[in-house]
This record gives sequence, C-alpha cells and structure tokens, in this order.
Amino acid sequence: MSALMYTGKRTGVRVVVAGERGTGKSTLIAAVATDAFDPAVPPVLPATRLAADMFPDHVPLTIIDTSSSLENCSKRNEELNRADVVVLTYACDQPMTLTRLTTYWLLELRHLEVKVPVILVGCKLDLRNPQEQMSMEQVMAPIMHQFREIQTCIECSASAQVQVPEVFHYASKAVLHPTTPLFDQETQSLQPRCIRALKRIFTLCDCDMDGALNDEELNKFQVECFNAPLQPGEIVGVKRVVHERKPEGVNDIGLTPEGFYYLHTLFIERERIETTWSVLRKFGYDDGLKLREDLLVLPSKRSPDQSMELTSEAIEHLKGIFRINDRDNDGALQPHELDNLFSTAPENPWSEAPYEDAAETTASGNLPLNAFLSEWALMTLIDPKQSLANLIYVGFNGSPASAIHVTRRRAVDRKKQKTERNVFNCFVFGPKNAGKSALLNSFIGRPFSKSETIPTGERYAVNVINQIGGNKTLVLREIPEDEVKTHLSDKTFLAACDVAVFVHSSSSEHSWKRSRELLVEVAKQGEESGYGVPCLLIAAKDDLGAYPMAVRDSVAISHELGIEAPVRVSMKLSTMNDVFYKIINVAEHPHLSIPETEARRNRKKYLQVVNQSLLCVSVGAAIAVVGLAAYRAYAARRNASG
Repeated sequence: MSALMYTGKRTGVRVVVAGERGTGKSTLIAAVATDAFDPAVPPVLPATRLAADMFPDHVPLTIIDTSSSLENCSKRNEELNRADVVVLTYACDQPMTLTRLTTYWLLELRHLEVKVPVILVGCKLDLRNPQEQMSMEQVMAPIMHQFREIQTCIECSASAQVQVPEVFHYASKAVLHPTTPLFDQETQSLQPRCIRALKRIFTLCDCDMDGALNDEELNKFQVECFNAPLQPGEIVGVKRVVHERKPEGVNDIGLTPEGFYYLHTLFIERERIETTWSVLRKFGYDDGLKLREDLLVLPSKRSPDQSMELTSEAIEHLKGIFRINDRDNDGALQPHELDNLFSTAPENPWSEAPYEDAAETTASGNLPLNAFLSEWALMTLIDPKQSLANLIYVGFNGSPASAIHVTRRRAVDRKKQKTERNVFNCFVFGPKNAGKSALLNSFIGRPFSKSETIPTGERYAVNVINQIGGNKTLVLREIPEDEVKTHLSDKTFLAACDVAVFVHSSSSEHSWKRSRELLVEVAKQGEESGYGVPCLLIAAKDDLGAYPMAVRDSVAISHELGIEAPVRVSMKLSTMNDVFYKIINVAEHPHLSIPETEARRNRKKYLQVVNQSLLCVSVGAAIAVVGLAAYRAYAARRNASG
C-alpha cells in the first residue's frame, strides 16, 4: 500500500528552531535553504521559507531562527508560542549542550505551555570526538521517556551535508502526520480512539458484513484510499505478513479487524504513519480523529424559534442499529451492547451529562427502544451537529438533509393554532425544594426517594408519550432558580421553549410566591421578546397537605392570566394526575395558555378598538357607496323621463 501526499487542511508549517548558543541553529537553516554550507552566517537569520515541492507532502515550511541570549528571551518565547513544531538543537561535540536540553530548554517549553511536537537535533556530527561514540538510542531513550512531547531525535552535519533535509522533513511530518493521536509510544500500541476510527472504516469496507475483508473488499479499499489496485501477489503478501505476527488477524475469508489494526500498527512502527493518516483522512477524519466540520453541514435555521428533529429515515436507521446490537433480543440494550453500538464513534456520547441518566431504563439498568430514540431526540434538539456526527459514526450514509430537518417557526405554529412538531421542549421553573428534580425523576420512571441527593445545575429528562394521534417525545429541562436571571437576560432564551411549567410545593407559602414571581418574569420576557410560551402551573408534594391561601391564590392567578388551573401531583404517592399528557396537550395548542400580562391585555384592547374603528369606517364607506349608486340610478331615470 503506497501513501498519498498530505490531504489535510494545513497550508503551511511553522518551524521554530531554538537551543544553546553555538549549537549550529543558523547554519542548519542556511544549509537546508541553500543546499550548501556557509561557515559565516549571521547570528540570527530572518524567516526562511522552504517551497512546497521540497518535501513529499507538498506543504511549504516557514523556519524561524531564534537567539539564545537573555535580552531576546521575550521575542523567542513569543515565537515559540506561535510554533507548529519546535526544533531544539545541541552540538554533538559539546555534551553540555545536550544536558541543557533536559535541564532548561524542555522545561522552559513546558513552563511556556508550548504544546507542540519537539524534534531534538544533534548538529556538527562531523566534529564529534570518535572516542565518545555512543548509541543514540541509549542516550535518547531516557530523555524521550521523560519528555513525551519529543517526536524524533536525529543527528546531522551542515558542513558534510548529512541528514540536513531530513531534519525538516521529520519536523513537517510531526505536524502533518502526528504520532500521538494514533500511537502510544510507551505501550507500543494504537490509541483507543484510533482503533475506534479504524473499526468504523473496516465496517464500511466490509460490504457483505461477514466480519472480514475478502480480496475484493481489500482491493476496493486500496483503490479508494490510494487510487492504485493491489496485485493478487501483493494481497497474498499482506495477509502472510499479518498471519505471521498476528495469527488471529487472518481467517478463511480474509483480513479480520485485528489484522486490519495490526497492519496500521506495522505502518507506524516502520515510520509510514502517513499511510494510516491518508486512510483516516480519506474517510473524513481530522487531526483529532473526529469527522471534519465540512462533513457536518446542517440544514439552516432562519429563526431562533425553530428547532431540529430526526427524520423518519434516520429514525428507521436507528431502529435497525438497535435491533442489530440487541444481541439477546430482550428489547433493551445492556451497557456493553450500547458501548458496542458506539464503538465506531470517538466515544459513547451518552456517558456524561446532559445525556447520562436522562432517559428511562429497565430495573436492570438497560435502555429500551423508546428510551434509546428519546436520547437521540434530545441530542438532536440541543446539539444537532453532534447528533449528525454520531449518526454517521454508527453507519448512516444518507445526506445531512435526509437525517435532520428544521421545524416550522413556533410563531407560525401559534398563528396557525397547531403544531407539526414531534419533539416538545419543556422548561421546568420553580424555587429550590419545590419538587422539580422529583418531577423529572418520575417522568423517567425513577421511584421517589426522600434521601436522594438533589442534583445541582441544569438537567434534562426525556421520554416518549404514547398517544392515540401519534407518539410525541417530551424533553423536560430543569432550570435552576439561581440561573433564571442569567437565562432571561438572553432575549432569545424562550424561543426554544414549547411549554413552560412552574412547580411549587403545595405546603409552602414561600414556594408558591416564588413560583408565581418566576411565572410573571417569564411571561413578561415572552411578551417583550415576542417569544411568548404556553404555561402550566404544577402544585407538587400534594401529599404534605395544601397551604390554603396558595390554593385559592393559584386558582385566581390562573384565571386572571388565562391559563389552566394548577395540576396537583405527588411524586411520593405516584399520584401524577396525567401531568405529562397535560404538558403535551398545552404544547400541542401553542396559541392557548399564553399568560395574559397587562401589556398583552392592553395590546388586545387596542387591537379591538382599531378593529372596531375599521369596521365603522368600512360600514360608513359601504353606506356612502350604496347612497351614491342610488342617486345615480335616480338621476338616470329622471333624465330618461325628461
């Protein structure tokens, strides 16, 4: 398999050369630029550009020379911080300069937080004392073990023109084809994320899905990546090499995943890492082993009150993937089955917040199909690009437009008095200890626990609501009380909300008053921003006994604002009063249950007056037209009789 030239996005590499005075920095740069040795170069050279055609990757290099003097320390540090790769020099005839690399220069790079590859270069190889010959591996191995940022060590001679271009070839290669993302030098094995990327590539190439690449599939892979077919003898040779070192890497069909991984390990060990990078980039990966941004082009939203949902095509694909990974056919994915499903993605996207613990699981902690689809709906709602990327990772090969679609504006939904959405975003407001978290727990089937630690910060819960007219997915987003003010300072915050619920404890006067204040604040923000949302009051902890004043007041407030009366629930007694169906019902009627603020009422009255005035004008105009027509008819008859 032959490697291609660099296919990434970089248009140049910036190499900064540093090291002790007199180690040959400037002479080295002059030698590679002119292909000759100049014993009288200036102390510090200006920026030197090497043309793209000097190296196999066809990417130009800019080499920055630096001074080691204290007075130029600030400028040198500035250049080091702008480097793509750092070349640190020592003189082969001055052992102290090598010691200084570990006692000063490498430590200084860490102090400056210069997190780029480092190439150690021994200059003046021709001047080394023959009596001090040592194995370079013996000298460098402990240094490279201590400083993992070192990619390569090489010795050269500008005077004898020995390995001068190779220095900068290795520097360029360290940037364009970095080792660290792919290979762990300490364990001499592929990095976990690299294996996951290669597994996805293997799966895509295994067209007959038999778990091995036969000769035809292997040759097709070769042509796709390197535009050159393999001869039959070469295919036999590849499989023989793999089988000798990794017997499980080849079976009767062809190359197994283990063999495919081993082949790339071999490329890297033989300093052909660019071959593996060519494969990865051909299949859309960037330097972080994630899909490139240009492959994740989403349909555009024209307004903040639009959202994104999965298409039926994407949902059907996910159902198929679910069935394939549900090995025991019990209708739910065990944790290891879910991990296997995402084994072709950089990581399991649901292993941390906000997705972890956001959906309902079985008693044994497994994820049913509805919960699986709910998690995808949540990810598409709050991070559509991540959703699209993971769809591609798990095998969806359609266009982005066939995976995700943009919903109609919520403002249009209100005007048309109906919605076409399948996923509803519900914001859950309320003071501390009102029962918000318990409401979310109940929604995803978790039993009430008085001793359970109340989570802090924003949290999501998502589930499917089964209805006769079609299932809907409801997302509950808990808004911490102390974050409401910050959120409402964003004028578009409510644009993403389909329904807002306000939870208060039935037994607490303070809880009700604070919940009412939050309702008024949100209603006011909705009126001012133009993103008014339907609202619903929830009286939680009904088992504790109601605070009488709160009951009367909440009913009166509901009537005054033109929204439904509070829904009384008790998570402890599992008396939920169909609250989640009621939330969906409010969301499905976006023109109703929008609080009637004073400003909204005044605007309505004004519009009524305007409409009445227009009606009067219209009636008057109509009477005038009729009168004029009657007069003209009368005049015509009189003229005719005359």
